[in-house]
Amino acid sequence: YERIDLSAHGFFALDDSRCGYDWGLPKPKGFSRSKPDNSWKGQPFNYFTQGVAYSEVEIDVLTGNHKTIRSDVLVDVGCSINPALDIGQIEGAFIQGMGWCTLEEMIYGDKHHSWVRPAGRTFTTGPGTYKIPAFNDVPETFNVSLMDNVDNPFAVHSSKAVGEPPFFLGCSVFFALKDAIKAARLEKGIEDSFELRMPATSERIRMACLDDIAVDCITSNEEKESDR
Repeated sequence: YERIDLSAHGFFALDDSRCGYDWGLPKPKGFSRSKPDNSWKGQPFNYFTQGVAYSEVEIDVLTGNHKTIRSDVLVDVGCSINPALDIGQIEGAFIQGMGWCTLEEMIYGDKHHSWVRPAGRTFTTGPGTYKIPAFNDVPETFNVSLMDNVDNPFAVHSSKAVGEPPFFLGCSVFFALKDAIKAARLEKGIEDSFELRMPATSERIRMACLDDIAVDCITSNEEKESDR
């Protein structure tokens, strides 16, 4: 029987004539101060994909647990060839980024985790210890929008790649969590700035809220004695 190929094939070579970036190129004399810094070194990419995200969260100050109430995401993907596919990619990348900055903590044997033996051994080696986002972690209201008819003359049909750029937009959840912790601290009259490291796990959220129980846990015996 004659076999008929039912798929279509095409080949596309990216125009790299405008790409080229020299890290060591010195700043030329007379370079206009109105132009962006380092722009004299060249063009590192054919185009850029931009996006913005806003997230609203709630935290439980007694357990450190949180939930994402709402996330709104807007991404420039040029003139989308397949909007449904692009939105799906953005949703996946956002959730992956959200998990990276709130759940996915790498734990291995060091001075901070002396209970992991031997030193240097990775503890988070499977789904029982290394937590990735689940259905319950998806924002309760999740809106993804694409900018309309954005020209991009450097790719096919003015489209843009969208696989990984939305990943970092998931950090909007992390910064919303830090704002929520700040609000909890203000209720205790604590106005000092504080460091919140990624990922914002339940333990870190709980301890950063600095209620009486958390303060008692992190205060050394020497400090307690000096306060008496």
